[in-house]
Amino acid sequence: MDFNLADLFESVVDVAADQAAMVADDRRLTYVELDGRANRLAHHLLSAGIGPRDRVGLQLANGTEYLEGMLACFKIRAVPVNVNYRYVTSELRYLYQDAGLVGLVFHSRFAPAVTDAQAAMPERRTLLEVRDDTGGSGLGDDYEHSLATATAFRDFAPRSADDLYCVYTGGTTGMPKGVLWRHEDIFFAALGGGDALQLGNVIGSPEELAARVMRPGMTALPAPPFMHASAHWLAFTMLFGGGKLVTLPGGRFDPVATWRLVGTEAVNILVVVGDAMARPLLNELDAHPDRYDISSLVAVGSGGAVLSPSTKRRLAELLPGRIVADAFGSSETGQLGGRAPDDDPYGAPRLHTDELTDVLDDELRPVVPGSGTLGRLARSGHIPIGYLGDVEKTAATFVETGGKRWALPGDMATVDANGAIVVLGRGSLCINTGGEKVFPDEVEAALKNCDGVEDVVVVGVPDERYGERVVAVVQPSAGRRVDGEALRASCRGRLAGYKVPRQIVVTESITRSPAGKPDYRWAKAFALTATATGPDEPKEP
Repeated sequence: MDFNLADLFESVVDVAADQAAMVADDRRLTYVELDGRANRLAHHLLSAGIGPRDRVGLQLANGTEYLEGMLACFKIRAVPVNVNYRYVTSELRYLYQDAGLVGLVFHSRFAPAVTDAQAAMPERRTLLEVRDDTGGSGLGDDYEHSLATATAFRDFAPRSADDLYCVYTGGTTGMPKGVLWRHEDIFFAALGGGDALQLGNVIGSPEELAARVMRPGMTALPAPPFMHASAHWLAFTMLFGGGKLVTLPGGRFDPVATWRLVGTEAVNILVVVGDAMARPLLNELDAHPDRYDISSLVAVGSGGAVLSPSTKRRLAELLPGRIVADAFGSSETGQLGGRAPDDDPYGAPRLHTDELTDVLDDELRPVVPGSGTLGRLARSGHIPIGYLGDVEKTAATFVETGGKRWALPGDMATVDANGAIVVLGRGSLCINTGGEKVFPDEVEAALKNCDGVEDVVVVGVPDERYGERVVAVVQPSAGRRVDGEALRASCRGRLAGYKVPRQIVVTESITRSPAGKPDYRWAKAFALTATATGPDEPKEP
């Protein structure tokens, strides 16, 4: 057996056949049932002329169909592609064309957008429609009927560790890009490597995985959509360990539904994306502390965005004794891990330099610990092949130096005297104000610690004197108003003067992706409009 994702999953099915695999709305699937549905879908795709390295889009909310789609593609050596269901027509056309999709599986609620964008799939061979509470559109073949008329046998061609996995980046700071991985590399970099507890005890051969299956397995609830890498990375980590996955009703994030499922399904692991999901969950738990049974909950994890110190404190207060797993990762590196400093338990997780993780300077040399040099976070070992169809971007992001190939995901960092890596934030988001560099993450964390602030995104806008000035777009807590001068005064006690926002602008709601990531392009456009009348006076549009 190779380290192939389909082969690995099937080896788990053979020993965990009757264990619960997924719970989605009213559907409950065991491992053998999930495998059978994926086999049927795989045969339908084969009958449509889809084969090795063909790319199939998944424009779906969370449910069994999403993971069935990924597994079916892996089984026939095709490549599933995550499609952001919030995209408008022009964005969908770009992604369909950039990915070269020849097939698409979509929920009925997204049919109007698919109708308008499908011309960007000139070589499409199948459209499969998953009916939802909006009814069916008739645009594509009925998903359940297609499965019912296909065989559930596992009679597929041999597969390889070199088969491809693809994840498209969110596109919140630029155009989405498809990151291509080998199956073996993504398995070890992001899908647990056979260690469901993620303690570093990875398997040495594919045949070892079946012996690692837990009986019973853990139960996990990913709140973000599976189209977000951290959610389906958690999903496959659980499935490779015999665990059970629980999805939210209709795939929609809802704090009340989340806590109810934690109790009814005895959820052990809850995964969110940063404060955007953690804060509403904590607000609901704080308002109704006796309504929910959370006794089964062992850990709360955040992927795709780091929790702020104030949110970590609230987690410790409302969920005492639980593990808070707040770690770094990206589409270009997989899971990097990290833990809070010993002297700052609520601080951002820290990585440490080793043979696989380092910080490289502009000459691609390791940054000297304690030098204060600003460099780029770098990861070696199991890393991607590159970007789909973008040779130039691949060459800039995946570099060779010192006899190793490194991925540079775009995060800027320094290394302290003890070898701890301090990640400052994405270089593309860095604000250059008067020659000083300001990373939004640090300013956002300071503002989220202020009373009355529910959410915040920090951006730079053009300034005649300083080049750029720091502007904070703030969403007040429900029923609260914020005082811009008071917020800036609070920041002065935590940040250097040049990092303090020159302006505070208020919005009723911060625009974020379905995964909870901030939309910096929206925030910058909003800040530009709101600050058009002057640089010094906070505005409330």
